[in-house]
Amino acid sequence: MSVEIEIGLENAARVPVEQRTEPQKQAPKGLANPKVRTLLFASGAFVALVLAALLIYYHNRESTDDAQVDGHITPIAAKVSGRIAEVLVDDNQPVKAGQVLAKIDPRDYQATADQARAALAIAESEARAAGVDVPRTRESVASGTSNADAQLQGAQADLARAQIAYDQAQTADLAWAQANVEKSKANAQLAQADLARYTPLLQKGEISKQQFDAAKANADASASALRADEEKWKQTQRNVDSTRAQMDAAKARVEQARAGVSSAHADVRQISIRTADAQGKVAKVEQARAVLQAAELNLSYTDIVAPVDGVATHKQVEIGQIVQIGQGLMIVVPLQNVWITANFKETQLRKMKAGQKAQEKVET
Repeated sequence: MSVEIEIGLENAARVPVEQRTEPQKQAPKGLANPKVRTLLFASGAFVALVLAALLIYYHNRESTDDAQVDGHITPIAAKVSGRIAEVLVDDNQPVKAGQVLAKIDPRDYQATADQARAALAIAESEARAAGVDVPRTRESVASGTSNADAQLQGAQADLARAQIAYDQAQTADLAWAQANVEKSKANAQLAQADLARYTPLLQKGEISKQQFDAAKANADASASALRADEEKWKQTQRNVDSTRAQMDAAKARVEQARAGVSSAHADVRQISIRTADAQGKVAKVEQARAVLQAAELNLSYTDIVAPVDGVATHKQVEIGQIVQIGQGLMIVVPLQNVWITANFKETQLRKMKAGQKAQEKVET
């Protein structure tokens, strides 16, 4: 609703003034002076016009300073625990969706993923070995091959298993042992770094002797674990040589079985057993694959990224900090969808309706 206020001013009668020459008479002072009266009248009219304009402007307007800018916020939290290796944003910095905000030291999760990958390779090798036995046994029963043929096929299966065992020892087992060494080495280096950092703190009295002893015990335990894993790695190397010898022996048995071929039928039940075993090995492959996917997912969580475009604020993370799962690190505020929440008195709401325009002024 708008109200127009018309303010009129009566024209003052123009009265001709006869000019007289009075050289001896001085101009009147104060309100008796026509110029002063004219100036006062003009000033009053101007003030009246200003008041009328303000009245018209504010007549159907309501205002309040009890208001704030609101919007959705996106908390950023750690999905895995670990030590913060990098922080790539500052407070009030604009970020894009998918941008890396911080990084957790990925070495432990990388080692876990490597172990899961090695376990998957072992499961696949065992599944392939079990898959070799199933058709071999079925063919033995169906064709009624001789005992020598069965021995030959057994020798060949042994050779295949020996080859698989050799390949497994040379690749998967060795990789698994190497991954353990790398993991223990990383833990030992981290424990030594913590011990080196605690030593001057103990000398300054900033930490207790108990804390220092705990750090030293952790460093010693990590070093022992590293030596144990290195010994396991050496043992795995020796196993590689042993499986090679077994493979050579299996080749010799294959040649011996070829010399005395005779017919024999395999036990029918053996087919079901081998089939069930093969199915179990296939299930283990799927299980190992799921474990690997979970490990790789946790590894990907070491890169903490922004889910939406916005501004990073309330940063509560620093390099070297140990964070836990679910711990809040910062907040991303998307500025594309914000609104103002204003509080008015009940008496100010009488003429307010949805859709009316509003003006806002934000003080920073």
